[in-house]
Amino acid sequence: MNVQLFIPCFIDQLFPQVGFNMVKVLQKVGCTVQYNTEQTCCGQPAFNAGFRGEAKEVCSKFVKDFAGNDFIVAPSASCIGFVINYYPTLFNNTSLHNHVKTLSEKVFELSDFLVNVMGVEDLGASFPAKVTYHDSCAALRECNIKQEPRKLLSHVQGLQLVEMNDVETCCGFGGTFAVKFEPISAAMGDQKIVNALATEAEYIISTDMSCLMHLQGIINFQQKPIQVMHLADVLASGW
Repeated sequence: MNVQLFIPCFIDQLFPQVGFNMVKVLQKVGCTVQYNTEQTCCGQPAFNAGFRGEAKEVCSKFVKDFAGNDFIVAPSASCIGFVINYYPTLFNNTSLHNHVKTLSEKVFELSDFLVNVMGVEDLGASFPAKVTYHDSCAALRECNIKQEPRKLLSHVQGLQLVEMNDVETCCGFGGTFAVKFEPISAAMGDQKIVNALATEAEYIISTDMSCLMHLQGIINFQQKPIQVMHLADVLASGW
C-alpha cells in the first residue's frame, strides 16, 4: 500500500524523530512511504487565529500537494481533525469542493490508520515502563479516536498502561489558546500532570506532540519526575 506522509510544522521543526519513527512503523506493516517535499502547513494556526483568507490559501496548497489517490497519514490528530472537519466549510461551493470531499476520506492519524485501515494492533514493540495515556481533544472529539491507541499500547511488551483521572479533560494547550490565555492554559496543564503523577507512571503518551510539548514545558519548569512520549516513538521501540 502506498502512503503519503504529512508531517506537521512542529514535528518537522522540533520533534523530527516522531516523523522518522512513524515511517519506521508504517514500513514495518508493509506500506511504501512517500514524502512530498513541497508540503507545508495544513492551515490550522491561521484559521484558528481568525485569518480565514490566509488560511484558505495555505489549505488550497495542501489540497493540491495531496491530490493523488494514496492514503495520507500524519502523527497528529489535531492536523487531521482540522482537515476533516473544517476544509469542507472553507471550500464549500468552490471548485475544490469535490477534491476536499475525497481528501477527507483518505487522511488518517497514525493509530487510526494502523488499526482501522491496516488491521494491525501488534507491532512487536517492547517498552518496559509504566505509562498513562492522554486523550487529546482533537483525537477524541474531532477524529473519534479513543480505543485505537490503547489497542496498540496493549500489545507493547513490558508496557503497563494505567489510566489517569479526568483522562478526557483538555491539557490546556489549544494552540494559540496557550498564548492568549497563559494562566488558564498553565493551570489546566498542571492539573493534567497532577493526575498523571497520581498513577505513578513514568511517561505520558499521546497521539499529539503539541499537547505533549505543552505538558513537557510544565514538567521541566516544575521538575516533575515524569516524561512525555509520542505514540509513534513507543511503537517503534524494541525492534
